[in-house]
Amino acid sequence: MLTNDLGRYNLILASNSPRRQELLRGLDVRFEVRVQNGIDESYPDDLPKEEVPLYIAEKKANFYADKLLKNDILITADTIVLLNDVIYGKPKNREEAIEILKTLSGNTHKVITGVCICTANRRKLFSETTEVRFSDLDNDEIEYYLDLYRPYDKAGSYGVQEWIGYTAVESIKGSFYNVMGLPINRLYRELKILIE
Repeated sequence: MLTNDLGRYNLILASNSPRRQELLRGLDVRFEVRVQNGIDESYPDDLPKEEVPLYIAEKKANFYADKLLKNDILITADTIVLLNDVIYGKPKNREEAIEILKTLSGNTHKVITGVCICTANRRKLFSETTEVRFSDLDNDEIEYYLDLYRPYDKAGSYGVQEWIGYTAVESIKGSFYNVMGLPINRLYRELKILIE
């Protein structure tokens, strides 16, 4: 069982996202959080948008790779919201958050998370895509959500586990937890394979 088997390893989550930390805690495994600010998250202009989160997750892993010890397992991740080939990341301010939520309103967008798991000598990359359908949001609903939840640290300007998830999400095709920022079921299975 993974919970017991991982006891031989030092599991590291390189993310300051409270959602990712919460999801990893749900596996009942011990882990430490390491965060380094200022990692370059740029990507080539000609990179297909669907591949951006995987590219950035690996870029984050590369920052830590030469610091890993024999029993370390590092997890890095990046999540984007994609609609009509446009990436919607974390909003810079309230005005941008309003525009993003207006764009997502009444549409189906993709949430794509790229994940990199690596040890001192092995590396596994994968990504997960979830389709999310939003019902129409009026201005009052958008303003209410932004006033109370201030989702400025979230890709696409929303957290599916918050009020907007209850009121605006009509349907989800794929992993719910992926929309929160980590496809935890797939991660669990990949960790099991890694330590076999």
